Amino acid sequence: MKIKLVYPRWNKLSGQTTFNLPPHGPVVFAATLPTDIEIDFIDENVQHLDIKDDCDLVAISMMLSTQVKRGWEIADEYRNKNKKVIFGGISTMLHAEETLEHADSIFLGEAEGRMEEIITDWKNGQLKKTYNFMSQQPPIEMIGPARRDLYNRELYNHKGVQMVDLFHASRGCRFSCYPCAVSYLGGRSFRPRPLDKVINELAGIDNNRLFIVDNTLAQDREWEMELFRETIPLKKKWISHTIEDDPEVLKMAAQAGAWYVYQSIYDTSDYIRERVKRYHDHGIGVEGTILLGLDSQTEDDIKKLIDFILEINLDLAEFTVLTPFPHTKTWNDLERQGRIFDHDWNHFDGGQVVFTPKHLTAARLQELYTYAWETFYKEESQEEKMFKLFYTLAEREMEDGTYRTRNKRLIHKSFGRDIK
Repeated sequence: MKIKLVYPRWNKLSGQTTFNLPPHGPVVFAATLPTDIEIDFIDENVQHLDIKDDCDLVAISMMLSTQVKRGWEIADEYRNKNKKVIFGGISTMLHAEETLEHADSIFLGEAEGRMEEIITDWKNGQLKKTYNFMSQQPPIEMIGPARRDLYNRELYNHKGVQMVDLFHASRGCRFSCYPCAVSYLGGRSFRPRPLDKVINELAGIDNNRLFIVDNTLAQDREWEMELFRETIPLKKKWISHTIEDDPEVLKMAAQAGAWYVYQSIYDTSDYIRERVKRYHDHGIGVEGTILLGLDSQTEDDIKKLIDFILEINLDLAEFTVLTPFPHTKTWNDLERQGRIFDHDWNHFDGGQVVFTPKHLTAARLQELYTYAWETFYKEESQEEKMFKLFYTLAEREMEDGTYRTRNKRLIHKSFGRDIK
Protein backbone atom coordinates (compact mmCIF):
# COMPACT_ATOMS: atom_id res chain seq x y z
CA MET A 1 0.00 0.00 0.00
CA LYS A 2 1.29 3.47 -0.90
CA ILE A 3 0.25 6.70 0.82
CA LYS A 4 0.97 10.12 -0.63
CA LEU A 5 1.63 12.37 2.38
CA VAL A 6 1.36 16.06 1.46
CA TYR A 7 2.24 19.18 3.42
CA PRO A 8 0.65 22.13 1.54
CA ARG A 9 2.55 25.31 0.76
CA TRP A 10 1.77 28.70 2.25
CA ASN A 11 2.98 32.24 1.69
CA LYS A 12 5.58 33.48 4.15
CA LEU A 13 5.29 36.82 5.95
CA SER A 14 6.42 39.77 3.90
CA GLY A 15 9.56 41.41 5.26
CA GLN A 16 10.80 38.26 6.95
CA THR A 17 13.93 36.42 5.90
CA THR A 18 12.52 33.37 4.15
CA PHE A 19 13.80 29.93 4.97
CA ASN A 20 12.13 26.56 5.33
CA LEU A 21 12.34 24.22 8.28
CA PRO A 22 11.52 20.52 7.94
CA PRO A 23 7.88 20.17 9.08
CA HIS A 24 7.33 18.16 12.24
CA GLY A 25 3.68 17.13 12.14
CA PRO A 26 3.78 15.01 8.96
CA VAL A 27 6.79 12.93 10.03
CA VAL A 28 5.36 12.40 13.53
CA PHE A 29 2.17 11.18 11.84
CA ALA A 30 4.17 8.99 9.45
CA ALA A 31 5.75 7.23 12.43
CA THR A 32 2.28 6.05 13.51
CA LEU A 33 1.53 4.23 10.25
CA PRO A 34 1.93 0.46 9.92
CA THR A 35 5.46 -0.46 8.85
CA ASP A 36 4.37 -2.18 5.63
CA ILE A 37 3.03 1.08 4.16
CA GLU A 38 5.14 2.91 1.58
CA ILE A 39 5.12 6.68 2.17
CA ASP A 40 5.77 9.25 -0.54
CA PHE A 41 6.19 12.54 1.35
CA ILE A 42 5.97 15.89 -0.44
CA ASP A 43 6.55 19.22 1.32
CA GLU A 44 5.09 21.63 -1.17
CA ASN A 45 7.07 24.52 0.31
CA VAL A 46 10.29 23.07 -1.10
CA GLN A 47 9.09 20.50 -3.66
CA HIS A 48 6.80 20.37 -6.66
CA LEU A 49 3.62 18.36 -6.22
CA ASP A 50 2.56 16.51 -9.33
CA ILE A 51 -1.06 15.42 -8.94
CA LYS A 52 -0.94 11.84 -10.22
CA ASP A 53 -2.90 8.71 -9.39
CA ASP A 54 0.29 6.86 -8.34
CA CYS A 55 -0.86 6.13 -4.78
CA ASP A 56 -3.59 4.25 -2.97
CA LEU A 57 -4.52 6.90 -0.41
CA VAL A 58 -3.73 10.61 0.00
CA ALA A 59 -3.07 12.06 3.47
CA ILE A 60 -2.88 15.85 3.80
CA SER A 61 -1.25 17.26 6.94
CA MET A 62 -1.98 20.92 7.73
CA MET A 63 -0.52 22.99 10.54
CA LEU A 64 -1.46 26.59 9.70
CA SER A 65 -4.71 28.32 8.80
CA THR A 66 -2.93 29.75 5.77
CA GLN A 67 -2.47 26.20 4.44
CA VAL A 68 -6.08 25.07 4.50
CA LYS A 69 -7.29 26.54 1.21
CA ARG A 70 -4.33 25.08 -0.63
CA GLY A 71 -4.93 21.77 1.14
CA TRP A 72 -8.52 21.79 -0.04
CA GLU A 73 -7.40 22.47 -3.63
CA ILE A 74 -5.03 19.51 -3.53
CA ALA A 75 -7.75 17.26 -2.11
CA ASP A 76 -10.26 18.31 -4.77
CA GLU A 77 -7.78 17.46 -7.53
CA TYR A 78 -7.03 14.02 -6.12
CA ARG A 79 -10.69 13.23 -5.51
CA ASN A 80 -11.39 14.14 -9.13
CA LYS A 81 -8.99 11.28 -9.92
CA ASN A 82 -11.08 9.00 -7.68
CA LYS A 83 -8.50 8.92 -4.90
CA LYS A 84 -9.57 8.84 -1.29
CA VAL A 85 -8.26 11.77 0.78
CA ILE A 86 -7.87 11.98 4.56
CA PHE A 87 -6.87 15.16 6.41
CA GLY A 88 -5.11 15.58 9.75
CA GLY A 89 -3.04 18.08 11.69
CA ILE A 90 -3.64 21.19 13.77
CA SER A 91 -5.49 23.18 11.11
CA THR A 92 -7.73 20.26 10.26
CA MET A 93 -8.85 20.39 13.90
CA LEU A 94 -9.34 24.16 13.76
CA HIS A 95 -11.21 24.07 10.43
CA ALA A 96 -12.89 20.67 10.64
CA GLU A 97 -16.34 21.51 9.26
CA GLU A 98 -15.03 23.27 6.16
CA THR A 99 -12.36 20.63 5.59
CA LEU A 100 -15.04 17.91 5.63
CA GLU A 101 -16.43 19.41 2.43
CA HIS A 102 -13.19 18.50 0.63
CA ALA A 103 -12.39 15.19 2.33
CA ASP A 104 -13.37 11.57 2.32
CA SER A 105 -12.27 11.51 5.95
CA ILE A 106 -10.76 13.78 8.58
CA PHE A 107 -8.72 12.74 11.60
CA LEU A 108 -8.95 14.87 14.75
CA GLY A 109 -6.55 14.36 17.64
CA GLU A 110 -3.23 12.58 18.15
CA ALA A 111 -2.49 9.67 15.82
CA GLU A 112 -0.51 7.24 17.99
CA GLY A 113 -2.34 3.91 18.27
CA ARG A 114 -5.13 4.97 15.90
CA MET A 115 -3.89 4.35 12.38
CA GLU A 116 -4.26 0.57 12.24
CA GLU A 117 -8.03 1.05 12.65
CA ILE A 118 -8.21 3.67 9.93
CA ILE A 119 -6.13 1.71 7.43
CA THR A 120 -8.28 -1.37 8.08
CA ASP A 121 -11.45 0.67 7.52
CA TRP A 122 -10.02 2.00 4.24
CA LYS A 123 -9.07 -1.48 3.02
CA ASN A 124 -12.58 -2.71 3.82
CA GLY A 125 -14.20 0.22 2.03
CA GLN A 126 -15.61 1.49 5.34
CA LEU A 127 -13.63 4.71 5.86
CA LYS A 128 -15.53 6.88 8.31
CA LYS A 129 -16.14 10.54 7.52
CA THR A 130 -14.73 11.65 10.89
CA TYR A 131 -12.35 10.06 13.38
CA ASN A 132 -12.49 12.26 16.44
CA PHE A 133 -10.05 11.38 19.23
CA MET A 134 -9.49 14.89 20.58
CA SER A 135 -10.78 13.94 24.03
CA GLN A 136 -8.97 10.58 24.04
CA GLN A 137 -5.27 11.32 24.05
CA PRO A 138 -3.05 8.26 23.65
CA PRO A 139 -0.60 7.30 26.40
CA ILE A 140 2.40 9.61 26.05
CA GLU A 141 4.66 6.53 26.13
CA MET A 142 3.39 5.56 22.67
CA ILE A 143 5.17 8.43 20.94
CA GLY A 144 8.10 7.07 18.96
CA PRO A 145 10.83 8.71 16.87
CA ALA A 146 9.59 10.83 13.97
CA ARG A 147 10.20 9.55 10.43
CA ARG A 148 12.94 12.07 9.58
CA ASP A 149 14.21 9.69 6.90
CA LEU A 150 11.38 11.01 4.72
CA TYR A 151 13.04 14.42 4.38
CA ASN A 152 15.22 15.48 1.48
CA ARG A 153 17.79 17.12 3.76
CA GLU A 154 19.37 19.25 1.06
CA LEU A 155 16.13 21.21 0.74
CA TYR A 156 16.15 22.44 4.35
CA ASN A 157 18.82 25.06 4.64
CA HIS A 158 19.19 28.80 4.39
CA LYS A 159 21.35 29.63 1.39
CA GLY A 160 23.13 26.35 1.87
CA VAL A 161 23.59 26.61 5.65
CA GLN A 162 22.13 23.69 7.58
CA MET A 163 19.15 24.80 9.63
CA VAL A 164 17.51 22.95 12.51
CA ASP A 165 15.56 19.71 12.93
CA LEU A 166 12.32 19.90 14.88
CA PHE A 167 11.72 17.78 17.95
CA HIS A 168 9.28 17.63 20.88
CA ALA A 169 9.88 16.43 24.43
CA SER A 170 6.32 16.94 25.69
CA ARG A 171 2.78 17.62 24.59
CA GLY A 172 0.06 19.78 26.07
CA CYS A 173 0.26 23.04 27.96
CA ARG A 174 -1.08 23.98 31.38
CA PHE A 175 -1.45 27.61 30.32
CA SER A 176 -4.27 29.03 28.23
CA CYS A 177 -3.00 32.20 26.56
CA TYR A 178 -5.47 34.56 24.93
CA PRO A 179 -4.47 34.13 21.26
CA CYS A 180 -3.58 30.41 21.51
CA ALA A 181 -5.58 27.31 20.53
CA VAL A 182 -3.43 24.76 22.37
CA SER A 183 -5.91 24.25 25.21
CA TYR A 184 -8.56 23.36 22.61
CA LEU A 185 -6.25 21.09 20.64
CA GLY A 186 -4.62 19.18 23.46
CA GLY A 187 -6.20 20.16 26.75
CA ARG A 188 -4.65 21.91 29.75
CA SER A 189 -2.45 19.04 30.95
CA PHE A 190 1.33 19.04 30.60
CA ARG A 191 2.33 15.60 29.28
CA PRO A 192 6.09 14.98 29.26
CA ARG A 193 7.44 12.08 27.22
CA PRO A 194 9.49 9.40 29.06
CA LEU A 195 12.97 10.81 29.37
CA ASP A 196 14.72 7.71 28.06
CA LYS A 197 12.69 7.89 24.85
CA VAL A 198 13.42 11.61 24.52
CA ILE A 199 17.17 11.10 24.87
CA ASN A 200 17.22 8.12 22.50
CA GLU A 201 15.41 10.08 19.81
CA LEU A 202 17.65 13.11 20.29
CA ALA A 203 20.76 10.94 20.04
CA GLY A 204 19.48 9.46 16.78
CA ILE A 205 18.98 12.79 15.00
CA ASP A 206 21.80 13.36 12.53
CA ASN A 207 21.84 17.10 13.01
CA ASN A 208 23.55 18.96 15.81
CA ARG A 209 21.05 21.83 15.51
CA LEU A 210 17.55 21.45 16.89
CA PHE A 211 14.36 23.35 17.53
CA ILE A 212 12.51 21.96 20.54
CA VAL A 213 8.96 22.87 19.54
CA ASP A 214 7.20 22.26 22.89
CA ASN A 215 4.72 25.06 23.61
CA THR A 216 6.96 26.16 26.48
CA LEU A 217 9.64 24.41 28.51
CA ALA A 218 8.64 26.39 31.60
CA GLN A 219 5.93 24.00 32.81
CA ASP A 220 7.66 21.84 35.42
CA ARG A 221 10.96 22.94 36.92
CA GLU A 222 12.19 19.50 37.99
CA TRP A 223 11.34 17.99 34.61
CA GLU A 224 13.12 20.87 32.89
CA MET A 225 16.25 20.39 34.97
CA GLU A 226 16.28 16.66 34.37
CA LEU A 227 15.78 17.12 30.62
CA PHE A 228 18.68 19.56 30.39
CA ARG A 229 20.94 17.44 32.60
CA GLU A 230 20.42 14.34 30.46
CA THR A 231 20.86 16.33 27.23
CA ILE A 232 24.31 17.72 28.10
CA PRO A 233 26.34 14.69 26.89
CA LEU A 234 24.68 14.84 23.45
CA LYS A 235 26.29 18.22 22.71
CA LYS A 236 23.25 19.39 20.76
CA LYS A 237 22.60 23.09 20.13
CA TRP A 238 18.97 24.03 20.32
CA ILE A 239 16.29 26.70 20.09
CA SER A 240 13.11 26.60 22.17
CA HIS A 241 10.24 28.61 23.45
CA THR A 242 10.35 30.06 26.96
CA ILE A 243 12.66 28.59 29.61
CA GLU A 244 11.96 28.90 33.34
CA ASP A 245 13.10 32.25 34.74
CA ASP A 246 15.38 30.70 37.33
CA PRO A 247 19.20 31.12 37.48
CA GLU A 248 19.81 27.44 38.14
CA VAL A 249 17.55 26.36 35.28
CA LEU A 250 19.10 28.88 32.89
CA LYS A 251 22.60 27.73 33.83
CA MET A 252 21.66 24.11 33.18
CA ALA A 253 19.96 25.06 29.89
CA ALA A 254 23.12 26.80 28.69
CA GLN A 255 25.19 23.74 29.57
CA ALA A 256 22.69 21.57 27.69
CA GLY A 257 23.14 23.61 24.52
CA ALA A 258 20.49 26.34 24.59
CA TRP A 259 21.35 28.54 21.63
CA TYR A 260 18.49 31.03 21.71
CA VAL A 261 14.88 31.22 22.86
CA TYR A 262 11.63 32.74 21.67
CA GLN A 263 10.50 35.05 24.46
CA SER A 264 7.23 36.96 24.44
CA ILE A 265 7.76 40.72 24.93
CA TYR A 266 4.35 41.82 26.13
CA ASP A 267 5.09 45.07 27.97
CA THR A 268 7.82 47.61 28.75
CA SER A 269 8.40 46.57 32.35
CA ASP A 270 11.70 46.24 34.17
CA TYR A 271 10.86 42.55 34.55
CA ILE A 272 10.99 42.02 30.78
CA ARG A 273 14.21 44.05 30.54
CA GLU A 274 15.82 41.92 33.25
CA ARG A 275 14.35 38.72 31.79
CA VAL A 276 16.19 39.31 28.52
CA LYS A 277 19.36 40.24 30.40
CA ARG A 278 19.26 37.01 32.41
CA TYR A 279 19.12 34.97 29.22
CA HIS A 280 22.08 36.90 27.85
CA ASP A 281 24.01 36.55 31.11
CA HIS A 282 23.86 32.79 30.53
CA GLY A 283 24.93 33.04 26.90
CA ILE A 284 21.45 32.39 25.51
CA GLY A 285 20.25 34.58 22.65
CA VAL A 286 16.73 36.00 22.57
CA GLU A 287 14.29 36.36 19.71
CA GLY A 288 11.49 38.55 20.98
CA THR A 289 7.98 37.69 19.85
CA ILE A 290 5.89 40.82 19.87
CA LEU A 291 2.12 40.81 19.41
CA LEU A 292 0.47 44.01 18.15
CA GLY A 293 -3.21 44.92 18.22
CA LEU A 294 -4.39 43.76 21.65
CA ASP A 295 -7.38 45.64 23.04
CA SER A 296 -5.13 47.00 25.78
CA GLN A 297 -2.85 48.71 23.23
CA THR A 298 -3.24 52.23 21.89
CA GLU A 299 -1.08 53.56 19.07
CA ASP A 300 1.17 55.22 21.66
CA ASP A 301 1.49 51.92 23.52
CA ILE A 302 2.61 50.14 20.36
CA LYS A 303 5.18 52.83 19.56
CA LYS A 304 6.52 52.73 23.12
CA LEU A 305 6.80 48.95 22.86
CA ILE A 306 8.78 49.24 19.64
CA ASP A 307 11.08 51.82 21.24
CA PHE A 308 11.50 49.53 24.23
CA ILE A 309 12.60 46.51 22.23
CA LEU A 310 15.30 48.64 20.62
CA GLU A 311 16.69 49.29 24.11
CA ILE A 312 16.82 45.76 25.49
CA ASN A 313 19.35 44.21 23.14
CA LEU A 314 17.23 41.56 21.47
CA ASP A 315 19.12 39.38 19.04
CA LEU A 316 16.10 39.06 16.73
CA ALA A 317 12.49 40.17 16.81
CA GLU A 318 9.38 38.73 15.21
CA PHE A 319 6.30 40.93 15.01
CA THR A 320 2.79 39.62 14.47
CA VAL A 321 -0.63 41.21 14.56
CA LEU A 322 -3.31 39.69 16.75
CA THR A 323 -5.00 36.99 14.68
CA PRO A 324 -8.31 35.42 15.79
CA PHE A 325 -7.70 31.77 14.97
CA PRO A 326 -10.78 29.55 15.40
CA HIS A 327 -11.29 27.93 18.81
CA THR A 328 -9.29 30.59 20.67
CA LYS A 329 -10.52 33.10 23.23
CA THR A 330 -9.59 35.80 20.72
CA TRP A 331 -11.87 34.30 18.08
CA ASN A 332 -14.75 33.92 20.53
CA ASP A 333 -14.52 37.54 21.69
CA LEU A 334 -14.00 39.22 18.33
CA GLU A 335 -16.54 37.10 16.45
CA ARG A 336 -19.17 37.70 19.15
CA GLN A 337 -18.48 41.44 18.92
CA GLY A 338 -18.71 41.42 15.12
CA ARG A 339 -15.16 42.73 14.74
CA ILE A 340 -13.76 40.14 12.32
CA PHE A 341 -14.24 41.59 8.84
CA ASP A 342 -12.07 39.20 6.81
CA HIS A 343 -12.64 35.43 6.86
CA ASP A 344 -10.23 34.51 4.07
CA TRP A 345 -8.00 31.92 5.75
CA ASN A 346 -5.08 32.84 3.48
CA HIS A 347 -4.97 36.14 5.36
CA PHE A 348 -4.78 34.50 8.81
CA ASP A 349 -0.98 34.46 8.78
CA GLY A 350 -0.12 36.78 11.66
CA GLY A 351 0.88 39.54 9.28
CA GLN A 352 -2.46 40.80 7.96
CA VAL A 353 -5.08 42.60 10.03
CA VAL A 354 -8.42 40.79 9.73
CA PHE A 355 -10.32 42.48 12.58
CA THR A 356 -11.19 45.96 13.82
CA PRO A 357 -8.84 46.96 16.68
CA LYS A 358 -10.28 48.72 19.71
CA HIS A 359 -8.19 51.90 19.78
CA LEU A 360 -7.14 52.44 16.14
CA THR A 361 -8.19 51.51 12.65
CA ALA A 362 -7.25 48.27 10.95
CA ALA A 363 -5.32 50.22 8.33
CA ARG A 364 -3.31 52.03 10.99
CA LEU A 365 -2.49 48.78 12.80
CA GLN A 366 -1.27 47.36 9.48
CA GLU A 367 0.97 50.41 9.05
CA LEU A 368 2.35 50.02 12.58
CA TYR A 369 3.11 46.36 11.91
CA THR A 370 5.20 47.37 8.89
CA TYR A 371 6.76 50.21 10.90
CA ALA A 372 7.79 47.77 13.64
CA TRP A 373 9.66 45.47 11.24
CA GLU A 374 11.32 48.34 9.42
CA THR A 375 12.32 50.14 12.61
CA PHE A 376 13.84 47.16 14.39
CA TYR A 377 15.88 46.07 11.36
CA LYS A 378 16.76 49.56 10.13
CA GLU A 379 20.35 49.65 11.43
CA GLU A 380 21.06 45.95 10.99
CA SER A 381 19.17 43.62 8.68
CA GLN A 382 17.74 40.25 9.61
CA GLU A 383 20.54 38.67 7.58
CA GLU A 384 23.14 40.49 9.68
CA LYS A 385 21.48 39.56 12.96
CA MET A 386 21.09 35.95 11.87
CA PHE A 387 24.77 35.86 10.97
CA LYS A 388 25.68 36.90 14.51
CA LEU A 389 23.59 34.08 15.95
CA PHE A 390 25.14 31.57 13.56
CA TYR A 391 28.57 32.89 14.46
CA THR A 392 28.03 32.21 18.17
CA LEU A 393 26.61 28.81 17.28
CA ALA A 394 29.65 27.90 15.18
CA GLU A 395 32.00 29.05 17.94
CA ARG A 396 30.30 26.76 20.44
CA GLU A 397 30.34 23.87 18.00
CA MET A 398 34.06 24.34 17.45
CA GLU A 399 34.67 24.44 21.20
CA ASP A 400 33.05 21.05 21.79
CA GLY A 401 34.13 19.40 18.53
CA THR A 402 30.71 19.18 16.86
CA TYR A 403 31.34 21.82 14.17
CA ARG A 404 31.02 20.46 10.64
CA THR A 405 33.71 21.94 8.44
CA ARG A 406 31.46 22.27 5.40
CA ASN A 407 29.41 24.83 7.34
CA LYS A 408 32.37 27.24 7.42
CA ARG A 409 32.41 27.44 3.64
CA LEU A 410 28.62 27.71 3.45
CA ILE A 411 28.38 30.47 6.06
CA HIS A 412 31.02 32.45 4.17
CA LYS A 413 29.15 31.93 0.90
CA SER A 414 25.80 32.90 2.42
CA PHE A 415 26.81 35.86 4.59
CA GLY A 416 30.08 36.98 3.02
CA ARG A 417 32.01 36.48 6.27
CA ASP A 418 34.23 33.85 7.73
CA ILE A 419 33.96 31.95 10.97
CA LYS A 420 37.49 32.22 12.34
